[in-house]
Amino acid sequence: MSAAKRTDCHTRPRSVPPAKRPTRASEFHPSEGENPMSIRIDYHTHHERCGHAVGGLEDYVRQAIATGLHQIGLSDHMPLLHVKPHEYYPGMAMAMDELPRYVEEALALKEKYKGDIDIRVGMEGDYIEGYEEKIAELIDAYPWDYVIGSVHFLGTWDITDYRQTGGWEMRDPMAVYERYYDAVGKAARSGLYDYIGHIDVIKRFGFRPQDDVTRLEDAALEAVREADLAIELNASGLRMPCAVMFPGPRMLKKACELGIPVTLGSDCHQPERLEQYLPEARMRLKEAGYGQLATFQSRKRLLIDF
Repeated sequence: MSAAKRTDCHTRPRSVPPAKRPTRASEFHPSEGENPMSIRIDYHTHHERCGHAVGGLEDYVRQAIATGLHQIGLSDHMPLLHVKPHEYYPGMAMAMDELPRYVEEALALKEKYKGDIDIRVGMEGDYIEGYEEKIAELIDAYPWDYVIGSVHFLGTWDITDYRQTGGWEMRDPMAVYERYYDAVGKAARSGLYDYIGHIDVIKRFGFRPQDDVTRLEDAALEAVREADLAIELNASGLRMPCAVMFPGPRMLKKACELGIPVTLGSDCHQPERLEQYLPEARMRLKEAGYGQLATFQSRKRLLIDF
């Protein structure tokens, strides 16, 4: 086994209409009063329903208003499909019966605060190979503004869970990276998602193969480009053992060179961390060559100058 380098590092309520399948790169008009040149967004947030975050949805909305955001994306975790929640690690995702309540509450908040902030209703949808039809059923059941495609699981191993880092001890790091980026490519090609979340989150805990992984990263980006998806610059990596955003500078610059759109997310799990590190993230985007942010409404994408 190769040595790893470690740094110290789903019943839809009748009141909610089904979603339409996405139309890639379609245009829509920004909300009235929105200044596209100074837009501030945070599209990756979590709340108490997922079991590992604190605060209700309205807490995040109020924080977003107080912070001065123009758009907030509510994007909690899709319920688990491939494992039995009561037999797995606790606090991983919202329960299946909470999903319709989540959507109804998010839509109600969208209406309640429409004069104060633009709320986009989303979901972080785990990509699980072999479960594509079940994932599609969940996505198609609700009127999402966007769905994030994220790879957290390799089989039943959640590579983003600090309680499961021991899984690295019995595996070849390069084989793990190859399997992870293969899953990212399949997620991009699945037609399920609007953008790929934290595309290189495999580095989260600082485990890396001795060999270079550029070819794996670039292959994943090429799959994203071919599928006409966006990625996010997820700033949460700065508070993780890897201490770098997802993706890192080289991969972000490569994404820009490939013409891949990008959006922004703090991946906050506490209201006070909303927009955390995003001012720095905007600087990183400029340094990589980006001048536009991807926003989403009714699963249509609009690029806005920033």
